[in-house]
Amino acid sequence: MKNIYLPLLLSVILVGCSEGPPPKVAEPQPILQNEELRFPAGNPQLPLLVTTAAKPAEAIPIDLPAHLVWNEDRTQRIYAPLAGRVASIHTDLGRPVRKGDTLLSLHSPEFGSAQADAAKAMADFRFSEKNLLRQKELLDAGIVARKDFEQAEADTLRAKAEADRAIGRVNVYGSHSMVNQRLALTSDLAGIVVEKNVNPGQEVRPEQFGPGALALFVISDPSSLWVQIDAQEADLNALKPGASFELIVAALDGKKFKGRVVASADMIDPNTRTIKVRGLIENPDRVLKAEMLGTARVNRNLGQGLVVPASAVLLRGTQHLVFVKKGADIFVPRIVKLSYIGSQVSIVSSGLEVNEEVVSENSLLLAREFRIAEDAAKITAAQNAKSADSK
Repeated sequence: MKNIYLPLLLSVILVGCSEGPPPKVAEPQPILQNEELRFPAGNPQLPLLVTTAAKPAEAIPIDLPAHLVWNEDRTQRIYAPLAGRVASIHTDLGRPVRKGDTLLSLHSPEFGSAQADAAKAMADFRFSEKNLLRQKELLDAGIVARKDFEQAEADTLRAKAEADRAIGRVNVYGSHSMVNQRLALTSDLAGIVVEKNVNPGQEVRPEQFGPGALALFVISDPSSLWVQIDAQEADLNALKPGASFELIVAALDGKKFKGRVVASADMIDPNTRTIKVRGLIENPDRVLKAEMLGTARVNRNLGQGLVVPASAVLLRGTQHLVFVKKGADIFVPRIVKLSYIGSQVSIVSSGLEVNEEVVSENSLLLAREFRIAEDAAKITAAQNAKSADSK
């Protein structure tokens, strides 16, 4: 029995091994005919080739890099005018201050010397006044010459000028009524302490905290901020003072804020080839923060031409081209000239007609298929030529 079933079993195994999945049929490839790339019906790549109609150019949005800074018209930086040691700090970061509020007190020997000079000058002036009064009485009595009286009068005027100078210097920083060496730094405007760079007992000197270096305090009104915009030369017409713009902040989930241009620089930055434009934006809720990065969007009129997505334009050598859709499955490369190249859109000045459909998504895929079809067409032509020669 075993000998009877053995051949049958082997035949079943051989039949099972010989059966397998049918060979995969190759997808028909697009072909090139008369410079037109034709896709076979149902090709899976066709749905990927999204097209957009070319439309006449109007005012289009231009995105420019921008960042927020303090409104310098509402900002004060507090520096140490004289050397000293921090005696007490009267405020802290984030706290509101009023005009005239004391922020910091210093023990300053230099300020004490200025107070002493003011006191000495005041004493000299009072002495000169008394001497002038005595000289006047003696002159009226005929005891002294007029020259002596005039000399006393001149001394009094000089003493008064010196007293005014010394007292005026002290009054800039504090009181001249006593020599206490206590220098108080106050705020000249109302706002918020947005920066603090001082610690208790710290020794401070003017050269440590001068302009261009860290300030002891920065007081600002965050309800209004400046926007520094880096603009190209061609964008200046859309960024004249008074023009409006839209600030988009990615850190705030793309929230948009309205602003207006208040000033622009008169020179181009030689390193970045950009022009600094200053905008003003209201920030009543204090959602925006200084040094935030954003995008300033302005509407710019680009003149004559057709607007197409920037992704539709490819560079081949020194020429720009787009792929124009001629039918449901036919695409033609078209050389075009551009009058504007942007990150979002480009303006075609010639080479394209209104409402022609250009491939705006996966145009690189289409360019690759076009090259493959070109190579295949060249190989086929060479084979046909060789076959004709052999005959």
